[in-house]
Amino acid sequence: MLILGINAYHADAAAAMVCDGRLVAAAEEERFNRVKHSAGFPYQAVKSCLQEVGATLKDIDHIAVAQSPNSNWINQTTTVQSDQFLMGRERADRFLFPAEIKSIPHELRSAVGESGDLPCRFHSVAHHVSHSASAFLVSKLDHAAIACIDSFGDLNSTLLGQGTDRQIEIFRLVPFPHSLGILYSMVTQYLGFPNYGDEGKVMGLASYGEPRFLFQLGELVLYNPARGFELNLDFFTHHVNGFRSTWSSSKPILRKLYSGKMIDKFGPARLSGEELKEFHCDMAASLQACLESRVISLLRDLYERSNSKNCVLVGGVALNSVLNSRIPEYVPFQEIYVPPAAGDSGTAIGAAFHVYNSYLNQPRVFQLEHSYWGPAYTNEQCRDALSKAGLPYREVEDAALTAAQLIASGKIIGWFQGRMEFGPRALGNRSILADPRREETRTRINRQIKFREDFRPFAASILANRVGDLFRNPASSPYMTEVFSLKNEIKTRYPATTHIDGTTRLQTVTPESNSLFFRLISEFEKFSCVPMVLNTSFNQQEPIVCTPEDAIRCYKDSALDALFLGNYLAEKPPELVLPAGS
Repeated sequence: MLILGINAYHADAAAAMVCDGRLVAAAEEERFNRVKHSAGFPYQAVKSCLQEVGATLKDIDHIAVAQSPNSNWINQTTTVQSDQFLMGRERADRFLFPAEIKSIPHELRSAVGESGDLPCRFHSVAHHVSHSASAFLVSKLDHAAIACIDSFGDLNSTLLGQGTDRQIEIFRLVPFPHSLGILYSMVTQYLGFPNYGDEGKVMGLASYGEPRFLFQLGELVLYNPARGFELNLDFFTHHVNGFRSTWSSSKPILRKLYSGKMIDKFGPARLSGEELKEFHCDMAASLQACLESRVISLLRDLYERSNSKNCVLVGGVALNSVLNSRIPEYVPFQEIYVPPAAGDSGTAIGAAFHVYNSYLNQPRVFQLEHSYWGPAYTNEQCRDALSKAGLPYREVEDAALTAAQLIASGKIIGWFQGRMEFGPRALGNRSILADPRREETRTRINRQIKFREDFRPFAASILANRVGDLFRNPASSPYMTEVFSLKNEIKTRYPATTHIDGTTRLQTVTPESNSLFFRLISEFEKFSCVPMVLNTSFNQQEPIVCTPEDAIRCYKDSALDALFLGNYLAEKPPELVLPAGS
């Protein structure tokens, strides 16, 4: 049985293929069309998933769309209208979705060049149910509390519930316009980061400040016994104007979310590119503390109601790795699971598994143990791409060993291997790798390779069995969803990956999850006595690279010292490498 899951006409459009209850392929449209957070139809992602299993559309038994704009519509409308919050623009935007969903069969045929009727059955799965299924149904947990928190989807921002076996029970839905995701996005805009997806920058900036505006920001999001929280809408505009310029645009663009009252209370908003001052750092720290406080309050209530020792956390807010690391200090869940694609792309996986496990009532036979579900490219394809680009290259007998030697000597490399990761993190197959001990590395990557702000931190990938050697409170973190504190005596040893607050976002690597990457880190340890490497996504101001051609372009346009494409290595002569700080 083949089930195709789709996230379409929403940010992070994606597709996933489930075969007999097991995930076999998943990819995000942005990797193919090179538009960050692509929000249209996932034409090329669908085509990639079909190619992976050698299928046509007529071979598909079920198609699951991660969107159900009319789900609980009467209840939602009643709630929202009674509060006088559902305004004309937003209502009009939301009612466009049924027409777009009806167009999906046509779009699918266009994607792969097929014609005729599709014999498969279509299913429309609510946004937050898809999110929840993408975490719970592929986890190893038979019972867990579920917290799905994001901006909006199908007129909700939050789902709190529990999963048991193959079913998801909903305790509470928080409706439009109340949203912790929108709170974070609004203050992110106010701080001069206007783009969709800039929230991660503010999370990094928060460590440079003090939360001295926490009380004032608390006035923006209030306790509500029925919902858990509500926004003080005097500070927002999304309930009047909507929050995205269009719903089907290939590039999601946020409208201005803050009102004049925000400026009256806190002063003028920072312009994009303007110098960051102490005030902005302190606002970021206050926002992060405010989010943590509200989410922890929701999770405490959820813990009491679910009576479960486990929790799955999903939705865009679950990508806040600092928040995720705080939760165990305040909520007594024994295990918290965050999937690698906690954002909207993951709903493609969730919709497919919801149909298989919950709707068709098939047993759970699959557990997600890695994130490598995208396309792979052969050594021949890598070699041909290098030749066509006119780059000098050589074949290496042992790519992991050669890469480890280069990294230990101070080189910064592009590492392109195997199947592409699904989700926002590069986890060792589409990565930029470097030595975490070299202070100048951070400056070089930010200024000459990634072309981004100097305050942005870098993650590290570490051998899973060595976490306790370097970090306090060691735990498994295979998808870079948590931050860890270095032991006090070694806080200054790894300046390239240690944030200003002494923490590092970690990926724990096992030989089972990625044997080649595990061996690279193991070989690097032999040269350096350090069981981890700096790992950041292989890209610049664009989506993570997908094809060998993408990787070559990024290599040529940046200060990367070397590029590994499968078993082939291209290196720049020393005279072409810029010094740190240039």
